[in-house]
Order: sequence, then structure tokens, then C-alpha cells
Amino acid sequence: MTDVYAARGDSPLIVSFPHVGTDVPDEIAARMTPAALRLDDTDFEQPTLYDFVEELGASTVRARWSRLVVDVNRPPDNKPLYPGQWGAGLVPFETFHGEPVYLGATPDDAEVKVRRDRYWRPYHDALRAAVDAAVARHGFALLWDAHSIDAVVPKLFEGTLPDLNMGTVDGAACGMEARQAAFGVMRASGFNAVLDGRFKGGFITRNYGAPAQGVHAIQMELAKTTHLDEATRTIDPARAARLRPVLESAMEAALDALGDLLDD
Repeated sequence: MTDVYAARGDSPLIVSFPHVGTDVPDEIAARMTPAALRLDDTDFEQPTLYDFVEELGASTVRARWSRLVVDVNRPPDNKPLYPGQWGAGLVPFETFHGEPVYLGATPDDAEVKVRRDRYWRPYHDALRAAVDAAVARHGFALLWDAHSIDAVVPKLFEGTLPDLNMGTVDGAACGMEARQAAFGVMRASGFNAVLDGRFKGGFITRNYGAPAQGVHAIQMELAKTTHLDEATRTIDPARAARLRPVLESAMEAALDALGDLLDD
């Protein structure tokens, strides 16, 4: 079985799903706590929510392995994304709710390195190939990194998270035209939207976003209340039906803006 699920489309859009994986190798699962094995921090619903991207001709890259095995949205050197704030590492030892991941000793540096090479690297090989192919074919790429999170996570932020949290590393990862076009759609959508707030973008956005080289990266962090039923933790059809057109229109607006720049 493959370590990453990748599908190549014919448009300059690449959609990355780094936190949808649910597989845990048996030898790792045997060491994990029951709380960790619930995989509560998984963005399991994201591919279903974004089921329209195939019609847009997007390439997609989806993680197979759980983010508790290795988090592919963290840098390989395990440096913190937001210095001074709590954050799960390359190999998390705690869940977002402060529960321990391991029954006993946590993985040492040697094991973290093995997991990076075994589970982290294939995701980035696939993502880099998709981005490079889009730039070679179209002259630019729009990398959309799809995430979701509970609206209330005291360990990560105070209060309640806005509905739509768009991150571009304060514009360093995405050109101004595409950034403004996508966020303009979100701001006019009726959802509570914020640009480069608490979530400015993880490793994927920061590492691949290079507007001068034609690669524009956006992290989309959705509050789960925008599309999930709180009781069942499954997609709420009515909520998803309201959200999907906003996401699709934001993607199309950014693509149009980038296409116009190329034509100038």
C-alpha cells in the first residue's frame, strides 16, 4: 500500500490534505494511549468537503498516516512554527486537548528521524512533484492546504476561532493579487473570516509558497462548526452546502487573479 494518495489533475491547482490520515503502524499503535487512538485531531472530513476540486482539474495529495505517527505539516528539523506558543511537534507527544499520546516513554530523537524518513518524506516528494508539474505546465501553481480544527481549543488559542482562517504567512507565501482575491470572497461570504490571524500557515505553506517562482500557497483552516454536526462529528449536509461554494469561489478567484498576471 502506498504511503501517500496522490492524483494528478490538469489545472494549476494543487490541494493538500496533510492531516486526513488514519493509519497507524501496529508497532506504534501498541504504545499509544486509548485517547490518542481515537485520532480526534484528524481532519477526516476534508476530502469529502472538498469533493468539488476534481471538477476544477486539481491535483490532490492526501496523507495515509495519522498525524500522530508524523505530522507532515511540521518542519523536518522540528523547529516550532509559532515560537513561544504551544504546538504539536513533528512527532506529537500530546493531543490538542493535552492528553498523552504514549503509554510509556516517548519516541527519542533516533526514532523521530526514522519516522521523518519513512513517513514524512513520501508526502513531500509527492507534493513537490505536483507543484513542479503545475508550474512547468501553466507557469504558476496555487497550493491550497486544507485543514480543520475545533472552534474551541484552549491549549492553542483563547476564545472561539473564527469560521474561516486563511493563512499566507503575512503575504510571504502568496502574491498580493491572489491573496486579496481569495480573501475577498471569504470576507463577503457571511462567514466570520480572518486573514493571517492565529493560523498564518504551517510548514507546507511556508516551505512551498514562493510567489517569485510562481508558487502561491494558502492554508485554509476551517472551524469544524462550519461543516460538522457537533453531536455526531460527521458532515452536516446543510452546513457543507453553504460552505462549499465559498471555498470553490475563493479558489477560482485566486486562480483567475494569477492567470491574469501571467497574461499581462
